Amino acid sequence: MSKKRKIKALLWKLFYMIFNGAVGIGAGVCAIIYLRSTFADIFDSSTGLLLIIGLFLVIYVASYLQVIIHESGHLVFGLMSGYRFGSFRIASFIWVKDQGKIKFKRMKIAGTGGQCLMSPPEMVDGKFPVVLYNFGGALMNLIFAALFIGLFFAFKSIPILSAAMFICALMGIALALTNGIPMRNGTIDNDGYNACALSRNPAAMRALWVQLKVNESISKGIRLKDMPDEWFEVPSDEAMQNSMVTAQGVFACNRLMDEERFAEADELMDHLLSIDSGMAGLHRYLLICDRIYIELTGENRREVIDAMLSKEQKKFMKQMSGFLTVIRTEYVYALLYERDIDKAAKIKEQFEKRAKSYPYQVDVITERELIERAEKIADEVCELQVEAGE
Repeated sequence: MSKKRKIKALLWKLFYMIFNGAVGIGAGVCAIIYLRSTFADIFDSSTGLLLIIGLFLVIYVASYLQVIIHESGHLVFGLMSGYRFGSFRIASFIWVKDQGKIKFKRMKIAGTGGQCLMSPPEMVDGKFPVVLYNFGGALMNLIFAALFIGLFFAFKSIPILSAAMFICALMGIALALTNGIPMRNGTIDNDGYNACALSRNPAAMRALWVQLKVNESISKGIRLKDMPDEWFEVPSDEAMQNSMVTAQGVFACNRLMDEERFAEADELMDHLLSIDSGMAGLHRYLLICDRIYIELTGENRREVIDAMLSKEQKKFMKQMSGFLTVIRTEYVYALLYERDIDKAAKIKEQFEKRAKSYPYQVDVITERELIERAEKIADEVCELQVEAGE
């Protein structure tokens, strides 16, 4: 990333943090002022501590409730815009459409409280509806904030319940502001930014459509290598300064991995990781996982692998320890780098356990094939060592 772009991304991230902090502190101060006036007779006594603990508990519950409401907004307004249900995730609980049926699975993505993915309507003249789908979460938060304010007045005679409604309303307004007001967190655009920017950027709009179509196809059991070639055209370096467009380049890498065209995949990943782009951290670290796999099953140069396993990469892999790509990478690392059969066996047990509840069975099939390939390489290495008398 260029120095100018780094500074710009840092300033956006700083502004985003300050804005979120200000909204959160403002909501907290409003809640404390209300509670202090409502429970003035006991707020300064020993019971006041319990009220403060209760306040934080209600804020925690209200936060998760508003995340559910937010993702429901994307779902409802997406359906109104012609989208079809794809998946709905809160924390690590996910309901996904698999082979035409909605199934309950488990998947956790670090740094995200939830996500609603939908199948998009067809593009007409290079466009499809994006405004309501993106703004839907913030709009639903505001709608429910108004409802909670109404309940706040309705339960005025029950101070504890009215206080809970007041906090729920504040959290809804806070989430609506931080997601609805167009902002960028580093290279990541929030819902409001996407809603405003996509209609002005045809390449980004198509990239979003492709991402949603790829996700839809995966839920139908179609592998990346069997999807239309035009979905995986690598955008220009200039176009990939947009995070949506960069994701399309990442998908091209993923498809090359599925096709077992590892040399091409490694070359493309090396290029994407080196250019000035809007690549999300999640995509960056998962690409590095794939590059580690390619190196382990190829030349297996220890200095190259050690360089890729940076402090940040290790932290990411720890946070995403339940992600199949990460588990596969750790398994092959134990098998071909550490040559620890017992450790590898334990990691493979973890993989199989996680695979049972994983939402996308196509990914399970792909990852298993990569594991089997690594195991064959490990067997060949052992045979060569036996022949050499090592």
